[in-house]
Amino acid sequence: MSHSSSSAASARSAASRLQDNHAFQLAARTGFAVNGLLHLLIGGIALGVAFGSGGEADQGGALSGLASSPGGVFVLWVVAIGLFALGLFQVLEAFLVRGTDKDAWADRAKEGGKAIAYLAIGFSAASVAMGSGSDSSGQTQGITATLLSTPGGVFLVVLLGLGVLAVGVYFIVKGVKKKFLQDISAPDGKTGRSITTLGRIGYIAKGVAISVVGILFCAAAITSDPSEATGLDGALKTLVELPLGPVILTVVALGLMAYGVYCFARAKYARL
Repeated sequence: MSHSSSSAASARSAASRLQDNHAFQLAARTGFAVNGLLHLLIGGIALGVAFGSGGEADQGGALSGLASSPGGVFVLWVVAIGLFALGLFQVLEAFLVRGTDKDAWADRAKEGGKAIAYLAIGFSAASVAMGSGSDSSGQTQGITATLLSTPGGVFLVVLLGLGVLAVGVYFIVKGVKKKFLQDISAPDGKTGRSITTLGRIGYIAKGVAISVVGILFCAAAITSDPSEATGLDGALKTLVELPLGPVILTVVALGLMAYGVYCFARAKYARL
């Protein structure tokens, strides 16, 4: 065995041992649980928007809501640590994928994308816990404006929009085909059926919301108007403007809350 292959095998072994560490697995499961809490809060805010109240229906709004609650700073640090652990777990998942073919790289990209998402929300939670605000919509508009002002920026924003739309479609397909069951060891009987139902509803609803975010990025590129790209909050508020919008947003909001409950189940039954 060459030195490089020996080093790679040693690194894989170390990564695998870290993944198998009980404390690390507990922290990762905590990450799934706090992700569920955030989705319950986002769904609750979206439900309020559907019935005419205000609020920022995204991670920023959920984190700000936690910050203003009793013991909120402590909860935010638990959220941050749990999501950091979950993000690191996904980094290890990407690192441990074997092979060099197209499917292997697709798996690495998928696990890496999850890692970036969890770590980003974790950093947001830590930022809010330390007293900084979290205006997700404003940040999204700022990033979009920066991209649009660069050479080829419209193309980049369209690519970003299509990428986000692809993630949304992935969630919908994962829900429809029940592929999320590959991630958990669901029990038999009524509990297992309930988890499956929550997962299907939750993944489809989250996929719809993410897909709208992607469409809004594309609209921002086509119109060269960064204000069109408002992230999840703007996407959900766009739904309410459609015919039967409050009904549609109510269904999506309840679906996001179902996804949140599913995440709590995943915290217990996840295959780690």
